[in-house]
Amino acid sequence: MFLARVEGQVVATKKDPNMSGRKLLILRPQLVDEKDPTRFRPGTNTIVAVDSLGCGEGEMVLFCQGSSARLAPGMKEAPVDAVVIGIVDGVDVLGKTIFTSRA
Repeated sequence: MFLARVEGQVVATKKDPNMSGRKLLILRPQLVDEKDPTRFRPGTNTIVAVDSLGCGEGEMVLFCQGSSARLAPGMKEAPVDAVVIGIVDGVDVLGKTIFTSRA
């Protein structure tokens, strides 16, 4: 599993039939900064992932990739490589809170 921030959406009106009705998100992985572990640094890449939870832009999420993504409910027949599996409430590193949700 990985942490990421939702940066946007992808709209594709023509796609594999098994992807019909699925919301696609653009995720930017978040890494604990090695120089300052009390904060995140954004990853250099972005990932398109299926939203299985109804996430919104700016939220911190948990996602999985590869064969693990196909194990998420309803994904067995879908050609997915990444799926959001959780919305993050908080992250603690070395005894310090480095993220809390706005909710």
